[in-house]
Amino acid sequence: MRTAARPAVVSLNGSRGAADGPAVPMSPQDLAESAVGAVAAGAAEVLVHPRTPCGRESLSPRVVGPLLEVLRGAGVGVPLTVPASIGAEPDPAERRARIRAWTVLPDRAVVHFAEPGAAALALALLERGVAVDAVVPLAGPAGPEPLERLRSWLTRIPGAGADGVRVAAEITGPRTDTFRAGPGRPTEAVARAGLPAGWREPPPGGVLLFGRDGASWPTLRLAARCGTAARTGVGDVLHLPDGRPARSNAQLVAAARELLPREG
Repeated sequence: MRTAARPAVVSLNGSRGAADGPAVPMSPQDLAESAVGAVAAGAAEVLVHPRTPCGRESLSPRVVGPLLEVLRGAGVGVPLTVPASIGAEPDPAERRARIRAWTVLPDRAVVHFAEPGAAALALALLERGVAVDAVVPLAGPAGPEPLERLRSWLTRIPGAGADGVRVAAEITGPRTDTFRAGPGRPTEAVARAGLPAGWREPPPGGVLLFGRDGASWPTLRLAARCGTAARTGVGDVLHLPDGRPARSNAQLVAAARELLPREG
């Protein structure tokens, strides 16, 4: 009998707001309570989008630090991840300045390699000892350029820096047959690596597969087949595999555990 496993990441809130329903935690206290429940249900990492009191995403140390302290003070003992993206700060140089001003550090940060300044931003995070989830879309209007940009950058970063970079591959279509590796469907070997054809070696920091909304559950099933890390949570999807609205992040994590084989 197959045993259940822990998905790598729970996305607590993402770009969601109060209008998206009661399952979306809003205040720092609600986020902490949701994180505790998700970890109890089996989440191994927590991704949280820090926001100002008016709801705007922020990289300010006055917003990021207190939220991380609330989560850790509530007993969330797994690694904490925050996004470092255009949604929080449009200017690439200002994003780097904000990161250098952090007084409380997350364990990881999400960097979108389809956004300008991604390589310099990721390097600034690694220099501060913050691991990086490098997001690359595997289908969509950006094409292969973000992935090629990431692959080129990984060959240039010094020492063991690449070990701190995990490729977060986003499946952007509603079905996993949109996961393309050039013309045609992906081969099983390519799918297992979570990367398009041509990237022969898996990245040192591993691969995380995720999708949003209609792509979320098919991508979790793909991750289960491929043996990669995975992500769920109301930041990505608001419904359960059977279509019912999710009541909480913990419920989504519990449902995802049924899809994923036990970690070694």
